[in-house]
Amino acid sequence: MGNNDMMEKEEIFSKVLRAGRRTYFFDVRATKAGDYYLTITESKKFTNDDGSFHYKKHKIYLYKEDFSEFNSILAEMTDYIIDEKGEEVISERHQKDFKREEYTNNETTSEETPKSSESFTDVNFEDI
Repeated sequence: MGNNDMMEKEEIFSKVLRAGRRTYFFDVRATKAGDYYLTITESKKFTNDDGSFHYKKHKIYLYKEDFSEFNSILAEMTDYIIDEKGEEVISERHQKDFKREEYTNNETTSEETPKSSESFTDVNFEDI
């Protein structure tokens, strides 16, 4: 039996989460002894200069004996992030092609327009 045949028999249950350039795969697999464990794979798409693309993958193996503590810490960490930073997603500002709404949408009102980030970069060295 080939390696791919073994992998297919090993997978018991799977779910996929597509999140922009990232895709997360959650797979329940079986050990040789017949017990179950979870693999979480992050796959991120990268485009080469010539237009071709490749994927980088990172995988976590999570076994039953670690589920409770893993779930507890994951909940604590996600709650902390939401409590500290809210649910608004701001990471797209770090992408090369990000355009602020105020520049791309001329119909926004002054209440909807975010404050300019220029005030954060204006430094008066006489004040230091």
